[in-house]
Amino acid sequence: MSKEGRDYLEMSFRAIRLFADDGTFSVRDLQEIIDIALRDGEIDTNEKRVLGGILGRLRPEELTPEMQRKLESLEQKLGALPG
Repeated sequence: MSKEGRDYLEMSFRAIRLFADDGTFSVRDLQEIIDIALRDGEIDTNEKRVLGGILGRLRPEELTPEMQRKLESLEQKLGALPG
């Protein structure tokens, strides 16, 4: 399996740890996940799927103005994410 093929798994495990840490997901946490996806210079289909799943689990209180801006920026770059 190539390194690119494992990035989405690392993203998933990291997201679980970040959510479990304090029960919330911040802009900093999201950036950490995006940084993993961008290691190879692009976000592939599996990475988009994982991102979509993560974003689908955000609670209303996590959708701060800063998070909204980050999500809008991400959507402009990647289009609509699955999930």
